[in-house]
Amino acid sequence: QVQLVESGGGLVQPGGSLRLSCAASGSIFSINAVGWHRQAPGKQREVVADMSSGGSTYYAASVKGRFIISRDNAKNTVYLQMNNLNSEDTAVYYCRLGDIPRYWGQGTQVTVSP
Repeated sequence: QVQLVESGGGLVQPGGSLRLSCAASGSIFSINAVGWHRQAPGKQREVVADMSSGGSTYYAASVKGRFIISRDNAKNTVYLQMNNLNSEDTAVYYCRLGDIPRYWGQGTQVTVSP
């Protein structure tokens, strides 16, 4: 059974930075794509960033140039470095492992507020 445990969320002022981490159990991490998604109140969950097993990345237009996804296969961990945060980044952030099937973390709240 794959489990994903996220950490690093919290309250940050506009313009600030946070780094999210997501540690996975099991042995399938390195051969799967990983990603970060977010869901704001009243909105659908959306993909923020994605990284293939080979290291190719995708970023949503709204975060491109501000967020960086990275992975450490030795630690079974995926990171999301978030810079220059604004109020529209406020959401619950979920990490994802794989595509079919998909495994999800429990979510971590990120709040951007003065």
